[in-house]
Amino acid sequence: MSTAFFVTGTDTGAGKTFTSCVLLHALRQRGLRAVGMKPIASGSEATPEGLRNEDALALQAASDPRPDYARVNPYALREPTAPEIAARHDGVTVTLPPIEAAFDALRRQADVVLVEGAGGFLAPVNEQLDQCELPRVLGLPVLLVVGLKLGCINHARLSAEAIRARGLPLLGWIASEVEPTMLFPDEYFAALEAALRPWPCLGRLPHAPGADPASLTPHLRLPEGFPSA
Repeated sequence: MSTAFFVTGTDTGAGKTFTSCVLLHALRQRGLRAVGMKPIASGSEATPEGLRNEDALALQAASDPRPDYARVNPYALREPTAPEIAARHDGVTVTLPPIEAAFDALRRQADVVLVEGAGGFLAPVNEQLDQCELPRVLGLPVLLVVGLKLGCINHARLSAEAIRARGLPLLGWIASEVEPTMLFPDEYFAALEAALRPWPCLGRLPHAPGADPASLTPHLRLPEGFPSA
């Protein structure tokens, strides 16, 4: 059994954070100590405690035991834009050692660590580093979140191919209903199941803004022993 995995999405707004929070609650319901991590997060607000990102705070709240914020989110960037651009505006150079140190600390305090990427799988972090390097360096299998919307079949296939091309295990995928007015969502879902074989679909989350993530765990269909590579 792998004690950690990496959550990526077909693109920005695919529902990675909400899906990750539901996953954390599902793992906790199995009696596991499960914590979330978002190594790089743009769109952070100044607080008396320092910069805080909404997605990273949601992961922290869904975790048990509750980790320190600095370990959940080693790089909090101010501007709500691509991490590469946000880091440049903050005068920050993102490097791997602080991320690896925070990940190792989280792994010592939990049974499972969920690491959520920023944006899509190939989104750049800086001129030398792309998101896809994080699961490679940390040695993590990948879970793909597919935002159900126009274009998602192409984006999902491209993402899966990029993951496979880098020799990373793909645990499966989860559909996230991000557009409540989408035409023919059931047909799109069926098309995704066909397009993404042989990788299993591990759930389909409804569009539920404001819902408690713990209440949506029945929509997942995680195999026994999840996660595993």
